[in-house]
Parts: sequence; structure tokens; C-alpha cells
Amino acid sequence: MKCSRVLLTVVLAMMLTSSALAASFDFDEIVFVKRFTYQSSHYYTDFIDGCKYYGGGLCRLNVKTGKVTDIVPKMNKGIFGRFDLSFDAKKIVFDWKADAQTGFYIYEVNVDGTGLRQLTFPPKNEESLKKKYKNHVGPNWCKHAMSFTSYKSATEDMQPCYLPDGGIAFISTRCQFGILCDGPDRLVVTVLYRMDKDGKNMEKLTNSGASEASPSVMSDGRILYTRWEYVDKGAVSVKCLWSMRPDGTSTIEVAGQEITFPDSFIHARQIASSPSKVAFLGVPHCPQSGVGTVMVVDTNKNIREHEAYKYITPDSDIRAEGGFHFMINGKWKGDRSGKAGKLYMDPYPLSETKFLVSMKPAGVPWNEKDAWRLCVLDDKGKDTELYRDEKISCWQPYPMKARKVPPVPVSPIDKELAAKKLARVNVTDVYMGMTGVKRGSIKYLRINEQIPRPWSSRRFWGGDVAYQQHAVISRGAHHAPKAQWGVVPVETDGSAHFLVPADRSIFLQALDENYMEVQRQRTYINYRPGESRTCIGCHEPYGSAPAAAGKVPLAMKRKASIAGPQPGEKTGRRTIFYPVDVQPVLDKHCIKCHSAKDGKKPKGKLTLTGEPTSLFSKSYEQLTQGRLGRVQKKFLWYVGENYPKTGNVKSVAPKTLGSHSSLLVAVIAPGKVKLADPADAKRAEELIKKHAKKYTLTQAELIKITTWVDSNAQFYGSYWGRRNVKYKDHPNYRNNVTFEQAINTIPPLPEDKR
Repeated sequence: MKCSRVLLTVVLAMMLTSSALAASFDFDEIVFVKRFTYQSSHYYTDFIDGCKYYGGGLCRLNVKTGKVTDIVPKMNKGIFGRFDLSFDAKKIVFDWKADAQTGFYIYEVNVDGTGLRQLTFPPKNEESLKKKYKNHVGPNWCKHAMSFTSYKSATEDMQPCYLPDGGIAFISTRCQFGILCDGPDRLVVTVLYRMDKDGKNMEKLTNSGASEASPSVMSDGRILYTRWEYVDKGAVSVKCLWSMRPDGTSTIEVAGQEITFPDSFIHARQIASSPSKVAFLGVPHCPQSGVGTVMVVDTNKNIREHEAYKYITPDSDIRAEGGFHFMINGKWKGDRSGKAGKLYMDPYPLSETKFLVSMKPAGVPWNEKDAWRLCVLDDKGKDTELYRDEKISCWQPYPMKARKVPPVPVSPIDKELAAKKLARVNVTDVYMGMTGVKRGSIKYLRINEQIPRPWSSRRFWGGDVAYQQHAVISRGAHHAPKAQWGVVPVETDGSAHFLVPADRSIFLQALDENYMEVQRQRTYINYRPGESRTCIGCHEPYGSAPAAAGKVPLAMKRKASIAGPQPGEKTGRRTIFYPVDVQPVLDKHCIKCHSAKDGKKPKGKLTLTGEPTSLFSKSYEQLTQGRLGRVQKKFLWYVGENYPKTGNVKSVAPKTLGSHSSLLVAVIAPGKVKLADPADAKRAEELIKKHAKKYTLTQAELIKITTWVDSNAQFYGSYWGRRNVKYKDHPNYRNNVTFEQAINTIPPLPEDKR
């Protein structure tokens, strides 16, 4: 009896506390989801390998009476994903999965349960897509994966969000891209789409090569969302927050671009009472389904440093990959299971000091199927339970009250450019943010594209996977091939005005008079057709202003430049393919000494012949030799996106990467490179003396080499063609495809000849 009285006292105390909280709310009901906890292997794979347990509901909770109303009980045998409430609080848009054979699709219903309608449907070729690509996760394909799941869908539409212009944003697999660092090629990319309120006029808003997630609307009408990216930086470090207008224009970083841990920012919402602040979850990359610690970023501060971030739940953190860390007895304890402490999900900011959350208590693992309950969290990390269901977990508490419809931000669109699938870029001063670079030294900008990997490039044969690249592109460097669109001039005041291809993942390189990289943009922008946008400089601090306000940059006084070729190139649009670009230069100038012949070893023990190795060539492997797991430092510096998976995200000083840091370039182009590393500089002097008067590269030949070095040392110029030397007699072996074929999602050869 004594234990029962104690338990009753605790329950009564919780009820009184909850009632007191409810009295302080300016709403009577909360909309939420009942769902058994996903069993996901990664933060973004809920729909791939997270759906083990079916059943649940889309519900309303009266916070004052405790009454729960099931809104669409006839759908309770499936799985409810995420939802959004209309601005007038009369409708709910949500994603729902009927069974293991069916994907998530988007539905809408009135808050009273009437008017249910399906908005998105599988495409007509859904069954053939499922049969062809077999996007299934089999047992033990990944050391973190759950072995019981089988992903039997191809098309998924999820995480819908009402837009101020009446449309709906959501994420979808309809792009048919694969995650870049997924060797088995079974993890699927989701990117942002939008559609009309009736599901018509569906439009892809981005062309990202890794997943985007969790859109919500900000007070100024922009879409806030999570974007996973890596352009020459750690593959799992940067799942950061970005925003765009409802038409996909004006994409811009909101937070997290240079933060390594937590390595994933997700489920972000702006704090209405403090528009400069955004609440979100900091979560690990794996193994889990996007649960972690609640954080707030103040975007008025330096968003690329930790000083801008506040932990609302300070005893929970992600300090390494993967799993969680908890503060216990004054010390941080790593715990992959999550049992050691509390974890959180779905922060909805009611104010700067009060948040609705879903919470898992200490003592049970993160994936306990029925452990998650609804709570109110204060800014000191104290949570108070609002509701729990002992039989199933509860998620995404959302106040059921009307909100002011945000304005619809409008981007001026140049219809003529849009028809040509182009966008306009104005750079006012490229030197802003490039410390230590002499004014007048930047002569050109090189326009590059990071190409997403289409399902159509999937290998139905073995031997081409290495360094966690499904279609191997480089020797432990980057995962996605880079294509060059050409170069444009920079004016004497540092300004540039040029056109770029729309709906592509575009990044720039600032070049000197020798077409050698001085600084690299290690992120990308998806420009929409007809969009015009201006940036201040290269890696400028957030919120920077032009150095000479009111002065018209020289480039703005002329027509926009169209990207053109570098010396020696017939067109600026080309792939970067080592056997075609680099090896002929080595054959002409180097292999006379650097090849094994007549039983003698090559000079310097350096072989520069193009003889094929298993996946590359002898010269390529020699020039990129060094210890994998860090930036290379023998003949050239390059970033390993997968070695390590975390890190390499901070901006680096000019000339830290690429040609100006390369021992190889210093030797073949004497006087054009000043190496910062004393040991490298000394070695370069020695090698220059040994090679004096033995060869002279033409300008075009030097540009071939430096453009390759500046590409982060990629070998293959596309996803197409067989790689492994065992296929040397196959007609599709290491083919040099055209630029148009490289950036296309259609294979250059018919399926039966690939």
C-alpha cells in the first residue's frame, strides 16, 4: 500500500503540474502523431529501414482535459510520418505509409477528420522502378543498419509544409538520386519539391546530390530546411540549415555550414517572438532516426562558430560520430544506445523559454518503440510531461491555433534567361573574405558543377566500388564528379557579372593570371531559371556589406559574361578525366625518365606511366599517394571526403588547397608557386634543379595539370563506364564521355551494352 500511495502521489503531482502548464497556453489543443519508434540506421533513412512496426494515429490532445481524439482512425494500420497545420488551423497535411509494399504519400484532412484526400500518388512506372533498382536494404549491408527491414518502394513523398502562396513544399525521392557516400547504392536521396494545394504542378526546387529534409516556413515567407552537402569536406559533417523562397530562389545558409558537431541539424523552426533565432535538433549521422539534443541558434551572431549556438538540453550532446553523449556526474559519457540519458525530438518553440517536444527518458534506448512522450521543455532544460501513451510513442506536438500568413517573397525572374535555363550572378568584390590576397591578382572565376549520382548510373556488376564510392570517381578524395562549365573574367575592382546554368549544383573557383586556383567555394548554389542574385565576395562573413557602398562595380556596367574556354580548350564545357587531361602531358614530358624500362627502376622511384591499375593508373596512384584519412601532402593537397567522414569543414586560407599548395605544380611551373610549407618549398627547389631544361610545358599543358589538381584530383569525369581493369575488353570500359553525357541522367549506352 505504501508503494501505491507514493506512486499515486507522483502521478497526482504530474497531473497538477501539467494542468498548471495547460492554463498558461494560448491554445486548447495540440495536434500530434502516434507512431512506433522508427528503427532507422541513419538520421535520414526512416522511410528506407526505419519502418519495422506499423500502426498509430494522427491525433488531437486537449491540453486542459487530457482528451485525445483520433482524427483519421481508418488509417491507423499504417504509419504516419510528419505533418503541418494550415495557417488558419483548419486543415492538416501529412505523409502516410499504408504498408511495407507502399511508399509514403501526402494526404490532407480537416482537423475534425472530414475531407480526407490524397494529394500525391506513385508514378505510372513505379512497379518497373521497384523491379529495376531494388532499393532494398538487406541484412548487414552496413555495420550500423538494422537487418530486419526491406525497402520495397521507389517513390516517397514526405514531410509536407504549407506555403504562404497556397502551395505545399515537401521532400521526395522523385529526383532518383543516390547518396554519394553509399557504396552499395541503396540509400536514396530526398530533395525539396513543391506543388499546388491540390497536388498539381509538382516542381523540383533543388538538384542536391545528398538529402534535404524537414521544411518549415519562416515569418518572412521563406522555407527553412535541412541540407546535407559536401564539396571537398567531411561527408557526414555538414547537414546544415538553409532557406529559400517558395519558388526555390535565393537559397542561403542559415546555420551550421562550418560546424562539425553536432553533425546534423534537423527539424528546425523559427522562434516567432525572436525572428533571428531558430530552434532545431542536433543529432548524429547514425545510427538513429533524427533524435538528439535541442538547440537554438542566434543568426545575428557568427553562425559559423559555436558562440551562436545555445543548448536548451545541455546534458545531451553529439560529440563524436556516431551515437550520443550525456553529462553524468560531471563527465561526458558516450552511449550509442542512448540509454544513459534523455533524448528529444520535434522542438516546437512557443517562445524563447518554452518548447513543446517529444522526449525519451533515461534508462531505455533511443529506439524503444513505445518510450517517447510529449513534454514542455523550458530554456534551462527542465521538461514536464504533458501526455504519454503506454503502448506507443508520441511525436511532433504542434499547437492547434491559427497563425498569421507570412508574406510571399517574390524574386524577379528574367523570362528570357529562364527560357534558356540560365541565371545571372553578380559578384561585387571577390576579395571580400579572401585575406592576404593582393588586389588585382584574381583574374577569372571558374564555374563548376557537382553532379548528383542518378539511379540510372547504378552498377549491376561488381568491381567498381571503392572508398565508399559506388561508381569510383577518385582515390579517396571526393565522391561526386565535377564538371567544368568554363571561366569568366574578374574586373580590376574584383567584380564579376556572368551567367550560370540553372537547376545545377554550382560552385566557383577564384583563379589567378595562370588559371590556377587561389580560393575554392566548398559549397554549392542551386540557381533557379531566370534568377538574378548578388554575392559580396569569396567566403564573406555572414551579413557582410560591400567595401565601397554606393559605388557601381565595373562588371555591372557591362553585359553578363558567358563562360568560355581556358587556353588550350575548344570549349569551357568539359569533363575532367585524368587519362585524357593529365596522362598525355606526362607521356610527352615525364615518362622518359619516370618509367621502369630495361630492368631499371624509374628515377625518384616515381612511375608516371598510364598503365592501368585495378581502378586507376600507375601515374595517378603515384601522384595521389599518401596516407588516406587526411589531406594528402606528397605531390598535392586534396581533401578526403570520406577520410575522415567528419571534419574538414572550416574555411581555409587562400592557396591552402589546389595548385598553389601543390609540390607537383611548383616543380613543373617554376616561379609560379610559392609553397607555404618550408619542407615542401625546399623539396621543390631540389626537384626544380634536377629537372632544369629537361622540359617546358606549354600554357595549355600546364592548365590541363592545374585544372586537374584544382578539381581535388579526380580520376573519372562521370558516373558512366566500367572502371575495374578486369573489364578492359568490355566496350564500356573507361570511356571518355562528352560533357553533355556526363551531366545527364540518361546513360550514354543502352542498358544491355553498359
